[in-house]
Amino acid sequence: MHSWVQTLLKPEPVALMVALILLVSLISGMRRGASGSAKHLFFFVWQAIAVIVSLALAGRGAVYLSPLVRDWLAARDIAVPKEDLGALKQFWYTAVTSLRDFELLRFGVLFLLLYIVMRVVINALEPVLFGLLDAVLPARSRDGRGRGGSPLIAGTASRTTGALIGALLGGGRAFILMACLFVYVSVLPNAFGTDIIRASALYNKTASELLDPVAGDVLKRGPVITQAVEAEFRRVLERKYEVIDATIPPDIGAAAAAAIKGDKSDEQKARALYDWVGTRIAYDWDKADDYVERGVWKEQAPADTFKTRKGVCIDVARLYAVMARSVGLDVRVVTGVGMTGDGGYGPHAWNEVKLADGSGAWIPLDATWASSGDWFNPPGFDKTHIREA
Repeated sequence: MHSWVQTLLKPEPVALMVALILLVSLISGMRRGASGSAKHLFFFVWQAIAVIVSLALAGRGAVYLSPLVRDWLAARDIAVPKEDLGALKQFWYTAVTSLRDFELLRFGVLFLLLYIVMRVVINALEPVLFGLLDAVLPARSRDGRGRGGSPLIAGTASRTTGALIGALLGGGRAFILMACLFVYVSVLPNAFGTDIIRASALYNKTASELLDPVAGDVLKRGPVITQAVEAEFRRVLERKYEVIDATIPPDIGAAAAAAIKGDKSDEQKARALYDWVGTRIAYDWDKADDYVERGVWKEQAPADTFKTRKGVCIDVARLYAVMARSVGLDVRVVTGVGMTGDGGYGPHAWNEVKLADGSGAWIPLDATWASSGDWFNPPGFDKTHIREA
């Protein structure tokens, strides 16, 4: 106990926040008295139980419902129409097909919906429980006063009891704060403020003695979970482009047909389109500089890239995908990181094409880099292009 007090008294941000929570809770409990503080304690415990029960049931429900929802959506055979879609239809097809195809997104949406439903149901019980509490606590208070005790002594006892309950509530709130900081540091180890949190003696003691034994093994996978969420988000963005680019403009379709004239196999067609895009679309350095230096992003459709003959990697990849689909190839836009000139890596986009008439394998290609070499399914492609896992 003495060691906990020592860490709490050290003047650092985390300890100061905890001390402030304890002090405010103690003073509030003293002002409310025994009855009011007991009600607040009951409410705090009830809310904690409600959150835990809702999270547990929502998690189990999402695990159970996820494959059922996937199969139901797959049975609907939803396909993106080959026509110009408005914003609402684009959102609809992106959302529905993403829920069907992306497991983590589907689980997250179901989990959130089930959690909300569980909280609504549990919250509906609160008026009944709090009504019973209001009926019980005042009655006990009146019984105490009816035994002839001194009002001064009774008031002092009530405030003292309230202060103790308030301190207990403060301890619970402080523990929740420490748990939130623990999750924050575990999941986002390089985020803002994590160095200050790790430097706290109180945080380190709480984490090592109370939190890490319970949740440490789970939260050590926090960075992996974060990467998985980021990768899922990127897949949704890729799906958005697939929906937006489902319509094939006639001039792009005609150019693709002319480019593959005489080619028979899927690999020959994919190679011909790679050569066409790689030799005709220049890299838009002005657009890249606007985004890197000023944070300004100019969205452009494949038709814009085809017309202006310039674009950045995602624009080139989207144009290639539209041209490939127009000649019957199964193609996808891939996002990740590509090797830069200084040996590092930066955000990048490229394509993969399925050789349906051969082995059925997906082969990678990067038409954006065509001017610097042969990037049509070369050896070691995965060393210079790292897709989001």
